[in-house]
Amino acid sequence: MDRTPPATGNEEIELYMRTYYSLLRSSAPIRLRSLEETHVAMNSSLHYLAGSSEIDMAALSYAALRLPACFPDVSLVVMGQMEEVFRRRGYPGVETWTPVRARARRRKMFFDPDRGILAAFIASVSDIDDLIPTMVAYQIEWNKIHAKLTMNSAALTLLDVAADGRAPARPLSPILEEGLRDPEDMRRLREALGLSEDDFLKLQQVWPGSLLVANLRRAASRRLDIQVTVLGSGLSDYRRAAQLWWHTVEQHVDLSLVERPLYFVSSNTHSLVNLLSGFAREHQDTILEFVLREKPENLHREYERLQQEDRSQFDNFLYYASRLYLEHPEYREQALEQRRRSEQAAGITRIADPHCLDVQAQVVDIGRLDPDRLDPRLGPYSAQEWELLQRSDAVILNIDYPLGMAAYHVLSQVSTAVNELLGIYIMGKAATLNGRVGDVMIPNVVYDEHSRNTFLFRNCFTAQDVAPYLNYGTVFDNQKAVTVRGTFLQNRTFMHVFYEEGYTDLEMEAGPYLCATYEDIYPRRYPLDEIVNLFINAPYDIGVLHYASDTPISRRQTLLSKSLSYFGVDATYATTIPILQRILRHEIERQRRLRERGTLVPTAQ
Repeated sequence: MDRTPPATGNEEIELYMRTYYSLLRSSAPIRLRSLEETHVAMNSSLHYLAGSSEIDMAALSYAALRLPACFPDVSLVVMGQMEEVFRRRGYPGVETWTPVRARARRRKMFFDPDRGILAAFIASVSDIDDLIPTMVAYQIEWNKIHAKLTMNSAALTLLDVAADGRAPARPLSPILEEGLRDPEDMRRLREALGLSEDDFLKLQQVWPGSLLVANLRRAASRRLDIQVTVLGSGLSDYRRAAQLWWHTVEQHVDLSLVERPLYFVSSNTHSLVNLLSGFAREHQDTILEFVLREKPENLHREYERLQQEDRSQFDNFLYYASRLYLEHPEYREQALEQRRRSEQAAGITRIADPHCLDVQAQVVDIGRLDPDRLDPRLGPYSAQEWELLQRSDAVILNIDYPLGMAAYHVLSQVSTAVNELLGIYIMGKAATLNGRVGDVMIPNVVYDEHSRNTFLFRNCFTAQDVAPYLNYGTVFDNQKAVTVRGTFLQNRTFMHVFYEEGYTDLEMEAGPYLCATYEDIYPRRYPLDEIVNLFINAPYDIGVLHYASDTPISRRQTLLSKSLSYFGVDATYATTIPILQRILRHEIERQRRLRERGTLVPTAQ
């Protein structure tokens, strides 16, 4: 039997977390600079140059993509679970402030530019474990840029900044507005920052166009000295936020979720509905015309390659292209209406802006699915099987996977609110310690850093379920996963301790989901520091599928600093297809058993 892995013995990480939690108990805001020393001391694998004077471009790009573009103008960050928490602590009407978003992290945030205050909604302690190290890393790297620029008069002249570091009180010149164009100027600026050509290119991608010059001028003119405070930290506030989220979901659907058997899926907002709604294939000509005319991300070249070499990946390509079509300002309004009609015809209700938690949801009424709209890879199904599916009273609740412990609060709320759960299916990104980006890991052991429990469970998926749909990666089943507390809260010592015990799959949600699953099965709160066997009493499917987005030990390949983008389409659909196949087959069998017992429900309307 698997035993609980030994304590990592990583006192530096524990000290860092104890430090910021103890300081955040203060009734007044704290300065991020008070955390810099312990941040540097933990030797984060994502911020391994934190203590160096050299700019750590990997850490800066990761942090910049997970914070809003306005962050250099922020002086105070206030965190709270819901608008009521902000109001009672002296920040009323935060949702009337300017909404801002990060490119690579879903979180509701609002900015008051006049006072430099950023309000960030948090769904669990995992948001604190994510935000604090990210902001500290950003501030450390920003201040390194400040130090390098203020010591280089040529760079200050190039950026049109005074010798004392003060930026002029006038807007950017037309040349700077467009971004630096002269290769020689770019070289001088790169050398002033001490960056390689590759790292300077990353900086241009993080701060594109004129934003690069604007932020470098800001960095030259002042250091960051951001303050932060947490307004509500009680467990009851997190639970109320989850309750309000669920209430919003219920209000948006025209059926009673309490009365319907429910399959719970944690994945994303696009793959599952693409396979069920038929939107992309229905509007294939329009989407391909968009790709060939606009050439987004050079997808026209991929389309040509698929036409000549690999038609098997065409549907995945079409699904990815449809996302860009939906996001393009010129086509967005028309495309969203087309998608709404397709999803409505397939019995899909989308809840795009739920209250408090930035966790989108979709409700799929299985009895209203249209066989002509389904991706062919989900079938085939006989006429008798479709007749059974059309009599189904069950629904699929698909959510955009939450961060860390928010998964526990969401699933706890769902399992409390509905009468019958029929299955729990979890799909998400992870880091792999022995594979490559694009591989798929299927664990049946999960060690949860939050509860220190080791969960043993029967994963309803095997490699044979995924492999037929994975074209470029490899599937590993019977794996052991670790649910970590945060991306920055890891170092090489931490990872090697688990790797030596055979844990190769690092992610952030499986442990909290299994804690909530335990409470749905057993009549008590999840335990702490135990081996928890879910083999015996689980009355429904438990399925966990992870696809690799990072290889933190080998550093052969990493996508931490950018989106998986088109590269991730293969693994995304290779894991979504088995989930939907499992649900539909399970529902056919459930309806068949009900018919044999004479308790078949009436056809869903």
